Amino acid sequence: MRSDKMKKGLEKAPHRSLFGAMGYLKEELGRPVIGIANSANEVIPGHIHLGRISQAVKDGIRMAGGTPMEFSTIGICDGIAMNHEGMKYSLGSRELICDSVEVMAKAYPFDGLVLIPNCDKIIPGMMMAAMRLNIPCIMVSGGPMLAGRFRGKAVDLISVFEGVGKVAGGLMDTKELAMLEQCACPGAGSCSGMFTANSMNCLSEALGIALPGNGTVPAVHAARVRLAKMTGMAIIDLVRKGLKPRDIMTPDAFRNAIAVDMAFGGSSNTALHLPAIAHEGGIKLPLALFDVMSEKVPHICNMSPAGPHHLEDLNEAGGVYGIMKELTGKSLIRKACMTVAGKKLSDLLKAAEVTDREVIRSVDSPYHEKGGLAVLEGSLAPQGSIVKRIGVSEKIWRFKGKARVFESEEEAGKAIMAGRITAGDAVIIRYEGPKGGPGMREMLTPTSILAGRGLDTACALITDGRFSGGTRGLCIGHVSPEAAEGGPIALVKDGDGIEIDLVKKTIELKVDKTEMEKRRKAWKRPKPKITGGYMARYARMVTGAAGGAVFRSDNE
Repeated sequence: MRSDKMKKGLEKAPHRSLFGAMGYLKEELGRPVIGIANSANEVIPGHIHLGRISQAVKDGIRMAGGTPMEFSTIGICDGIAMNHEGMKYSLGSRELICDSVEVMAKAYPFDGLVLIPNCDKIIPGMMMAAMRLNIPCIMVSGGPMLAGRFRGKAVDLISVFEGVGKVAGGLMDTKELAMLEQCACPGAGSCSGMFTANSMNCLSEALGIALPGNGTVPAVHAARVRLAKMTGMAIIDLVRKGLKPRDIMTPDAFRNAIAVDMAFGGSSNTALHLPAIAHEGGIKLPLALFDVMSEKVPHICNMSPAGPHHLEDLNEAGGVYGIMKELTGKSLIRKACMTVAGKKLSDLLKAAEVTDREVIRSVDSPYHEKGGLAVLEGSLAPQGSIVKRIGVSEKIWRFKGKARVFESEEEAGKAIMAGRITAGDAVIIRYEGPKGGPGMREMLTPTSILAGRGLDTACALITDGRFSGGTRGLCIGHVSPEAAEGGPIALVKDGDGIEIDLVKKTIELKVDKTEMEKRRKAWKRPKPKITGGYMARYARMVTGAAGGAVFRSDNE
């Protein structure tokens, strides 16, 4: 066993003594030792209950004949970090989480790992570590939050963000907003729509690194605890079989994940995280592949924020495996992939079924003929940009407007709140990319205020930053190259013409080449916004959004 390196032989007598100091018996050390990376904390609603999930995992490990050893990782709630300096640290925490899991698994040569994340960057960070380490690993999340209820309707966190815009626009009073904020998030779990956390938790099933139900079983249901126990048992089976993440998260598995992503209209952040996970396993996952899959895969689930359904609805309708089974009707799922259940996807799909055709539609009667995300390219984004196409009203799929340029999220937010943005404006928020932010902040506050003021069908918002999975409207992010690298977005001026076409998938800056060259010669790289600490180092090491915003390798 891998763990023998720290527990077996004459030379390891001191090591065994230290394990004994923690209460471990000789019999426990003779079993497979399983590390549990638990991101429980008291600052994220999706993680507040992970202690119970971890205990259930431990129970499963012991039932199957193993010995669990738990350690912790950090975690950031993007909703609480939103719209202040804290959001600069969110994406950067992904690399830190990955590194911390790697460090623990190298310092302690566990026979296998169980990863317990639940929210935005923690999920991909842990999956990146699994690929990097390539020892038997399995993931179990804390599960999604239930939707809230407000005046007879389902609501969620995005309802509150958009409520701020409604108050600013005179469409809601502060008393009503105060009532809404007490209802929208009813308890533990990752926020209840198909936002980034739930998108990634669902895609963990499609990748095969988590058991069926991981993405959709609600956090507060007993079925979530049972799933955690099953996960604990499954890791022992993986160790005995020697089945590793790179045997599971193969190029075909990533294609499956992108197909599912397009089918349920997931967060645009998946175009950052899936390539980063693949990168750790030596797999190239270009942005162009998302575009190819988007053309092939119909959009069959209309999830919040674009539609009315929440994760609890998807769970009851058949879950991720229901979606995958439906996609097999058009040969869009590669069924030979192996999973952490120890079975091929084809075997697991036999038990899958769709029980609600409004939540999971037939591929022959989709909500949209094409997938949820689209890659836009053009003179404003030569290396590409991302839009959550199914969250955009079709009446604005072809947009012509004038640029309104802001150098930060805060500047843009103040202008929108003050009513200085009007129909036809193309709001440009730049120097918010991986380097320039640094950390590529999410723009949920300005996009939600636009939506709350009713401008999500009349304006565009374009940034080298990114968007929350809760964003809707003509919001185009990940513009590459970013402004801090001298990309065309750095050269835009107020009043410049902007043209966007979601049918042709183009994004154009209507400025002639002579003028652009003049502006390029006059451009100067701005001073870093953070000059010390982790995010200063992050800004020096990170690559562009088009490649997943991963760190440069040592030879680059």
